[in-house]
Amino acid sequence: MVDDDLSVRKALSRLLESAEIGVCAFSTGEDFLNYAASHPVSVVVLDIWMYRMNGLEVMVHLCSLSPQTRIIIITGRDDSAARSIATQVGATAFLLKPFEDAEFLGKVQYALTGRGGRGRVR
Repeated sequence: MVDDDLSVRKALSRLLESAEIGVCAFSTGEDFLNYAASHPVSVVVLDIWMYRMNGLEVMVHLCSLSPQTRIIIITGRDDSAARSIATQVGATAFLLKPFEDAEFLGKVQYALTGRGGRGRVR
């Protein structure tokens, strides 16, 4: 999970762990990409609007680095251009904050397994 907002990282980490889905949380896209360069990443939950490197930039780098990684975009701003770009680049889901816990968990579980279940989110 990559989000520059500590409260969002904590809340979503707790939610994922409550569903028995392990999570590694990062506050910057750079830190996440450094991790992804040497670790397999099946799914990433990625905020769009972050400082220095935004989520769309992270997404482009990740697609080159790890094209099999499924990407779930979360954002606090409904931006049709960002949604369109994320979808074109291959985001599995695009969720506008605040979202329902069940909806989020369903998207994550589907991204992990294609049908729901347990796994690990980066």
